Amino acid sequence: MDKSSKIYVAGHRGLVGCALVRALANEGFSSIVTRTRAQLNLTDTAAVDAFFIFEQPEYVFMAAAKVGGIAANASEPVEFLSENVRIQENLLMASHHSDVRKLLFLGSSCIYPKLAPQPIKEEYFLSGKLEPSNQAYAVAKIAGITLCQSLWAQYGKHFISVMPTNLYGVQDNFDLKTSHVLPAFLRRFHVAKETGAPSITLWGSGTPLREFLHVDDLASACLFLMEHYDSPEIINIGIGSDLSIRDLALLVAKTVGYSGDILFDTTKLDGTPRKLLDVSRINELGWKAKISLEDGVAQVYRDADKSDWMNPTGV
Repeated sequence: MDKSSKIYVAGHRGLVGCALVRALANEGFSSIVTRTRAQLNLTDTAAVDAFFIFEQPEYVFMAAAKVGGIAANASEPVEFLSENVRIQENLLMASHHSDVRKLLFLGSSCIYPKLAPQPIKEEYFLSGKLEPSNQAYAVAKIAGITLCQSLWAQYGKHFISVMPTNLYGVQDNFDLKTSHVLPAFLRRFHVAKETGAPSITLWGSGTPLREFLHVDDLASACLFLMEHYDSPEIINIGIGSDLSIRDLALLVAKTVGYSGDILFDTTKLDGTPRKLLDVSRINELGWKAKISLEDGVAQVYRDADKSDWMNPTGV
């Protein structure tokens, strides 16, 4: 990509999109195109087609999606499947028809089988059953990957698909009804500390293992891959190490300064028992994550806007 190339970041107000815009700007790219949801409804095919005809972007980063944690995925499978499929088809087909030079599609590690061997290699894709609690979202992402690969095979489109592990960052979603585990923990432990709660109860057993990648590292990886990776085969992005949900809770409690008891409600869903990505492929290309989980969590907690965290809704 030239510094003057026109680059469209879809979903620029989300966690990943914000990080991509920051990274592109920091690298000196001067023609970054964005649209808010109010300005462009990505589920509206005609509107998306008109936008691409008008703007003619050369490169596209697809970070737009309906996302949420385990509770949101379990309660709204129709929306997670249908909205994401429509967004993906509209963006990918418009990129195809307007001759976008290269596109990067953001997938998710949930596309891998629930019981995949660990760490998860790219070749395990479509080799087993998915985790039921987020199957609808995973199927939508699988459809996006398949469309990217099909456009490459049939029309020679250079549309690459990357699979990031669990993400976190300053622009994260801290709404307890829809957030992922790490931002939810930060908010709940903060509230527990501020209210002097003697204990906090978390979903599940605390035993599942998860890997967490700072979104600024993800943005760095995406720019790197846009420049150095050219294959229809998916590629993982992660840090290559994980920890249990219980240990994550202990880390968050230490970061926040909460000293009460941590309890687990084993009647609630655990999700996939372990989800660690094999990142040897991207490491061999020359990219590695730089931000440790301890440093990243401390930064997120320090810089997050906590003005509404004490709102009892969903706490």
